[in-house]
Amino acid sequence: MQRSKGTHAVKNSHRAVRRKAGAVTIDDVAAHAGLSAMTVSRVINGHAGVRDDNRERVMRSVRELDYRPNLAASALAAAQHTCIALIYTNPSSSYLRELLVGALRGSTRAAAQLVIATWDDLGAQARRHAARQLSGSVAGVILPPPLCESQAIVDEFLAAGVAVVSIASSHFSDRMSCVRIDDRQASHDVVSHLIAHGHTRIGYIKGDPNQTASAHRWQGYRDALADAGIGYDDALVHAGYFTYRSGLDAAERLLSVDAPPTAIFASNDDMASAVVSVAHRRGLVVPGDLSVVGFDDTSASTMVWPELTTVHQPVADMADTAIDILLREIRRPASSGHRTVNHVLAHRLITRASVARPRPVPAIAPSRDRDASRKQT
Repeated sequence: MQRSKGTHAVKNSHRAVRRKAGAVTIDDVAAHAGLSAMTVSRVINGHAGVRDDNRERVMRSVRELDYRPNLAASALAAAQHTCIALIYTNPSSSYLRELLVGALRGSTRAAAQLVIATWDDLGAQARRHAARQLSGSVAGVILPPPLCESQAIVDEFLAAGVAVVSIASSHFSDRMSCVRIDDRQASHDVVSHLIAHGHTRIGYIKGDPNQTASAHRWQGYRDALADAGIGYDDALVHAGYFTYRSGLDAAERLLSVDAPPTAIFASNDDMASAVVSVAHRRGLVVPGDLSVVGFDDTSASTMVWPELTTVHQPVADMADTAIDILLREIRRPASSGHRTVNHVLAHRLITRASVARPRPVPAIAPSRDRDASRKQT
């Protein structure tokens, strides 16, 4: 009997070691979040009936613990293998990478099939046709900008009963859910950072005029100037389209004005990287002669020298959250009706080496000839 007890103890010990060394369990997530395993299960499988604050606690614990559920079990619990689509067109490569990381993470966790489609080469009519075709094979779609700004495309999906969630759009309605940051406040924060460093002539490169986030970032720029008592100067603002090339053109124009800016805020990192390139080509030192800031905190912000001060937009987390919202809507009982969500994630100002105080303007000393002429008079 004594021997039997010893063997039993050894087996239990081995189980404990295996569990400790193995993957994180749903019970670990529940303990970390301070909620029941049932609540965690309902969140992971996209079910309705969970309070938003509890859902966010679970999702935070899932990310922090790097929880990876058993896909077969999750699919069985969901009672269906849901197919959703992420459609994109013309984003920067660094932005697209973050978008895909988040979407794949969210769909894998929820055991949903993810279809990834690019509509880069499609015109407006062809995109509407593609939306009609795709509607027959997916239960929901995620639309990043600029597609989420197209009313025609959104109408095609909604008319077919396909749930839609937009990413990074400042346009929210009762027709579709969105996941975003507060672009206006984020822009205000980064311009205020430049003002705190002594800059009063701050150039600005706008984003794509067809995206609502561009208008909100531009308004945040103007708000920050007004709050600091700095007058708005239209000569210090130029159009951009969120592309590196448009950033080059805008930077050349801004640095060619009679009184050039001492700092430039480009409304994404690709355009800010272009500003740094133009500055170097003109023999300007960044940040000694020109401070530069961007927006998004994509990999582009750390691939230039000096690395960019920028606004961190959690693109991967936005895509992950969009998957969660989309699956909740798809799996919601029909009797509970349609409900849209305006989900705002936090942004952060990331300070790096591209910002410094502007150089003092040297005083002009009177020449000797001018002094002599004064004496003769």
